[in-house]
Amino acid sequence: MKKISLNHDGFIDLFIGLSQAARCCRQDTAFCEGVTFHQFVILDAAAKKRGLNISDLHRILSVEKSTTTRLVNPLIQKGLLTRERSNIDSRAFVLTLTKEGRIIHRNVYACLDDFFHKVAGNLPADQKDDILQAVQLFITAVRNSAGGCDCCK
Repeated sequence: MKKISLNHDGFIDLFIGLSQAARCCRQDTAFCEGVTFHQFVILDAAAKKRGLNISDLHRILSVEKSTTTRLVNPLIQKGLLTRERSNIDSRAFVLTLTKEGRIIHRNVYACLDDFFHKVAGNLPADQKDDILQAVQLFITAVRNSAGGCDCCK
């Protein structure tokens, strides 16, 4: 494996490589069951939390409010989510998976599970935990630094 130097060029190459490898996660095209990766993230968040506040999605997706609305609306139109006023705050809306939404979520989850099983199969067995931990540390470092970076706005 090529050793990555911790200089600016090494980080740029790393970001480019990560961006290219994760291109399926950033495109607005459907990748499974007619949903995009961002839409799956919404379905997954709604599956994990009964009554997901739309305002929580901005943080989960790390996108603008208008982008969240653009991603949520097709899921509502397809009958995968319902949007109802919150019982706690009449100005807020809550998203809930429909029966069809639960089926689609389960199918896409299985598709992703198969994909990540293949990814894991391409990692050295004795290093998988270390690799996942290192990537998570890197993601945390990027998130912690991104707020002070004018180039990322």
